[in-house]
Amino acid sequence: MKRALKVITSFAVLALVFWFSDPQAVLGRLKGASVGWLVLSGLSLGALTFLMARRWQIVAASFEIEISYPHAVREYYIAQMVNLVLPGGVVGDVARAVRVRRAGDMLRAGHSVAAERIIGQVYIFAVLGLALTVSLILPGGIAWPVLSWIGIGLAVAAAGIAFISSRRTGAVASFLRHVLRLMTVPAVAGLSLLITSLLVFSLYACARATGTIVPPAGWLTLIPLILSAMLVPLSVGGWGWREGAAAALFPLVGASPDAGIATGIAYGTMMMVAASPGLYFALCGSQPHPASPTSQVETP
Repeated sequence: MKRALKVITSFAVLALVFWFSDPQAVLGRLKGASVGWLVLSGLSLGALTFLMARRWQIVAASFEIEISYPHAVREYYIAQMVNLVLPGGVVGDVARAVRVRRAGDMLRAGHSVAAERIIGQVYIFAVLGLALTVSLILPGGIAWPVLSWIGIGLAVAAAGIAFISSRRTGAVASFLRHVLRLMTVPAVAGLSLLITSLLVFSLYACARATGTIVPPAGWLTLIPLILSAMLVPLSVGGWGWREGAAAALFPLVGASPDAGIATGIAYGTMMMVAASPGLYFALCGSQPHPASPTSQVETP
């Protein structure tokens, strides 16, 4: 019942977005989309899978779970495909933890997956928060509403609560301390910044493909906000919420809501294309051995 509600909600939002837009204009942008920019977006999204798999391999090793890189890539592809076609966006990650538990135990496998996802989101929000703060302070650029300060304040408060919680005792505090230490590991930090950059570029490329040039002021503010809308749990692959956020935010850079919707649809489509190898891996019977003697790294 809950899954059905998420599916209905996701596509109801998408239908609502179309209702208040010009469907012909959206379809016109999609029909005339630049194949070159779409290919660049797809290549960027494809590279992301390999980079995120490597980050997970490093994080898993810190939990004493050894996973070979080919196995990490395979499992990440499967998880991405499942997350895109099933409601909630986390079923694939749960399955990823279950499938690698043979390399450790279920608790540590789950921690490795959760930690890697948290680290990725924290870096995106950190970049967004810093860029949005600079944009609000410096004159010119995007005219963000004053209410944006509330969002920044809530993010700072959440970071403060997480830090204070990590100073306490208990399993949750220990996990948070471990995640905070992992975020400072050079390899993890470098991969996370590169992943964030490619995420931004992949959506930017879809905007260019459908006829919109997002100015530099929106690269690290507007685009991450649109990507963040995909985290709403009442969705399937971010559909509906992503297009709604893009329709609402694109006018801030002088583009039409129709342009935002077309960008969101193009991005969702390219995500499916980039994750399509996951279908092959899911159907493939043979599995590589998860352990790799070179994947172990020291806990920071």
